[in-house]
Amino acid sequence: MKIILDRSKCGVLGICESVAPEFFEVTDDGDIAVLREDVPADRVAELEEAVLSCPTEALRLAP
Repeated sequence: MKIILDRSKCGVLGICESVAPEFFEVTDDGDIAVLREDVPADRVAELEEAVLSCPTEALRLAP
């Protein structure tokens, strides 16, 4: 699976970073960085939680 970030929807609230800090980071310039796009099978549940936690629906997972 891959992480898809729609930057036009992202409000840079950092909730994704708090749920999955190994995959997301709020940068010093106030943007969200996707640190790892590929999601290992054993981490899918964590990333699904990050997707569901995003209030702006800027995240999704794709096969």
